[in-house]
Amino acid sequence: MKKNIVVMAHNSKKAVLSQFLKEREEFLWNRKLVATGRSAEFLEKEKFKIPLTHLSQGKYGGYNQITEMVEKDEVDMVIFFQALEVKEHHDDIRKLLDACNTHNVPIATNPAGAELMVIGIIHKQYSERKV
Repeated sequence: MKKNIVVMAHNSKKAVLSQFLKEREEFLWNRKLVATGRSAEFLEKEKFKIPLTHLSQGKYGGYNQITEMVEKDEVDMVIFFQALEVKEHHDDIRKLLDACNTHNVPIATNPAGAELMVIGIIHKQYSERKV
């Protein structure tokens, strides 16, 4: 059973996330994508075609929901394009980052890191087809 790929971004990075995902949609088909509330809404408004599971907004519990999913081994990777400004819910984000590190879940906080994770998906799909 495939696990989830979490995709989310702070407000100033939502357009970057949307463009990044649109350019790589063909490699994300047949994956289960999960997004925090506003990120999911933004992606759908931008005509992102892959279905998304909506969670709560990050600062209203979405980060905690993702942290719990990571701790339950329900997440393959997290793509979280962060803004540099510190938010009042910074502790929730720190807990999410710590959970990814503790449970060995790859997390990308910028397009370069996310690109490497998508390349990994492509490589895995190619390898599975050869077997």
